[in-house]
Amino acid sequence: MCGRVAQFGTFREIVELLRWPGPAEERQQAEARYNIPPQSPLRLLHVEGDSLVQDLVRWGWKPHWAKDNRLPSNARLEGVAHSSYWRAIWPHRAIAPIDGWFEWVKDEADPKKKLPFYIRRADGQPCLAATIGQYPSGTQDAREHDGCAIVTDEALGGLVDVHDRRPVVLPPDLVAEWLDPSTPAERAEQMLLHQGEPAEAFEWYRVSTEVNSSAHKGPQLIRRLE
Repeated sequence: MCGRVAQFGTFREIVELLRWPGPAEERQQAEARYNIPPQSPLRLLHVEGDSLVQDLVRWGWKPHWAKDNRLPSNARLEGVAHSSYWRAIWPHRAIAPIDGWFEWVKDEADPKKKLPFYIRRADGQPCLAATIGQYPSGTQDAREHDGCAIVTDEALGGLVDVHDRRPVVLPPDLVAEWLDPSTPAERAEQMLLHQGEPAEAFEWYRVSTEVNSSAHKGPQLIRRLE
């Protein structure tokens, strides 16, 4: 987890959901997308001053000193707050507003095949996925090492049947505190460990194998298979 996500809600809807008290700027707009793979631009919310800002940031990041070619798109909660790998971006907290994500389960009839499932909040709200990253500020252009990673944790409850990992999704009333640069690192870690949305907040269902290819686009990819 998580290897593909959907982002189709509007910036205005997110601002209203968060009841953001200050200015909000959609600095980079994005069309609705239903099958976003890693290394693609991801809509990301972060704070500059007292403003909530939306940018498009590459989904994937590695420290400048890393020698391999990996560009991880997810950061495991178990080590994100204390790992030297993530140290540079751990203080730079953001939210990836994803409407849902995809996971694949082996087909019991044919183990060589994998069946895609779409996972979303049962109440229809966007999933406010805790994210860390390196991104431009103000009028800066995107830089070579800009990128982000979604924080993931072990799956619980019925989600284990779909995949053993899940994004850490924060409730709307905690987002402002998570994004606030003055929130102590220890408090931010505790939010991830203990205050993410529980498994009961989500639902999942089978979708078309069209989503297996990131070349396929459109809302038909998240339609429930009867």
